[in-house]
Amino acid sequence: MAKLESEGEIPFPVPGIEKSCSTYYKILGNLESDIVPLVALHGGPGACHEYLLPLKDLTDQAGTPIILYDQLGNGKSTRLRDKMGDESFWTEDLFRLELDNLLQYFGLHDSGFDLYGHSWGGMLAVKYAALRPKGLRKLVLADAPASVELLLVGANKLRKELPADVQEVLERCEREGDFESEEYEQAFLVFFKRHLCRLEPVPGGIGIALGHLKEDPTVYQTMYGPSELVASGSLKEWTAIEDIHKIEASTLLINGRYDEVQDLAVAPFFEKLNKVKWITLEKSSHMGHFEERERYMEVLKDFLR
Repeated sequence: MAKLESEGEIPFPVPGIEKSCSTYYKILGNLESDIVPLVALHGGPGACHEYLLPLKDLTDQAGTPIILYDQLGNGKSTRLRDKMGDESFWTEDLFRLELDNLLQYFGLHDSGFDLYGHSWGGMLAVKYAALRPKGLRKLVLADAPASVELLLVGANKLRKELPADVQEVLERCEREGDFESEEYEQAFLVFFKRHLCRLEPVPGGIGIALGHLKEDPTVYQTMYGPSELVASGSLKEWTAIEDIHKIEASTLLINGRYDEVQDLAVAPFFEKLNKVKWITLEKSSHMGHFEERERYMEVLKDFLR
């Protein structure tokens, strides 16, 4: 099978600013085929598309065309560093408009599409799916919480299982607002290796994502906060619980046994969706598409066929 790849930029008129903006995209496979394409939304916010490249297994094995893109303010899309801290600008609605703009650009509202969201990408995807957009066939929510409150309840429980000295460093640095120190980074790394990615060494794609977040934290810090363990931005009270019942698309839920997105944060999806399947990967944390890649892709292929 020919391995087709292409990339480009989509003009995105952003409400409220005069600057000309664009969304970078990368296509894996052939959008002209008869197979329904999968549009993939990255996490973070700000982790960018590269860490989702393992999804190309679906293209290689099943011919699934995949559209990856960097969300506004991140990666190869237009950067807006001057908007750091502007919670009125960096909103869920902004990224919903960007997604809709991309779908219209490729004509997918008419031809049909499946939607995959990882972590924050899943949060964006579930709210978009609740609008019942034309063309949406199936929805995949990977390592995505139904609310930030439930995410943090689970994460705080996991924190209490860390070594006492690690907990002390995390608590002290967070209390003092010291998120940039080597001490805090090393303590957080203990949590990371247990509940975000359990592979050693960390796969290159995940390293690239972490690099994006460090190089330009504008969107992440404004919308989420200074650390994965501290939600202080515009998403701190985010919830989809009241919108879940509006979703009509068949939905696949995926999380890992050791995931920072614990079962209690996924359960509302399972309880409120009409057409739903839930898979928990027993050897994975937050990055099952790396940690149990073969199993992960089999689950996706089976669901999307």
